[in-house]
Amino acid sequence: MRDAGNTVVLSMVRSFAAIWQYLLPILFLSAAGASAIGTRKRQRLAQSVAESTDADPLKSLSWTEFEQLVGEAFRQQGYQVVETPAGPDGGVDLVLRKDGEKILAQCKHWRATKVGVPIVRELFGVMADRGAAGAFVVTSGALTREAQAFANGRNIELLNGRELEQLLRKARTSGTERKTEPPRPPRKKVQADGPPCPSCGSRMVKRTARRGKNAGKQFWGCSRYPACKGIQQIG
Repeated sequence: MRDAGNTVVLSMVRSFAAIWQYLLPILFLSAAGASAIGTRKRQRLAQSVAESTDADPLKSLSWTEFEQLVGEAFRQQGYQVVETPAGPDGGVDLVLRKDGEKILAQCKHWRATKVGVPIVRELFGVMADRGAAGAFVVTSGALTREAQAFANGRNIELLNGRELEQLLRKARTSGTERKTEPPRPPRKKVQADGPPCPSCGSRMVKRTARRGKNAGKQFWGCSRYPACKGIQQIG
């Protein structure tokens, strides 16, 4: 009886192992696909705000979209971004890492109320508890003068809605400029058998006169032309 039970258990284990053999790759691919979809969604969200002509493009965002937008803005600045799960977060919505330092960020999608000093003071305490090098408070609205005064000198940076939009537009413009930068022309090969330039000592190359009484005739010209205009007759 015991042998029969062991056989049944062993058979079940083998069945589960066979199932997981095929199920695990599917789960990994699904997770990778969901991550790619989330990345594209955040990038499209940041692009829409950066290119928007509305007076207040952040107004129509939900609080979830606002957090995603802030995270993408920091990614564009070279930060590694980890979004904290929903629930009690100790005043932290994002954990940023860059150059070996940990930075905390809190997102406030507030429209009618300004972010005051209690929010910044609480974040400063969390920053000390978690050993963070600094912190950000990012709001879609505005901040009080008291909050700005408290953050000054405590390595806490405050960003309002306009500054967040400017950050996204700057990253967008910089990326476009890099993509449209014209390729550099290839350098001309310098003939190894050219004599040294009498003016600067650089190697000279054969050139052909295009005008004047020597038009069509070849001569030695400095390879550093037009910086150096040294010439020498051939032969």
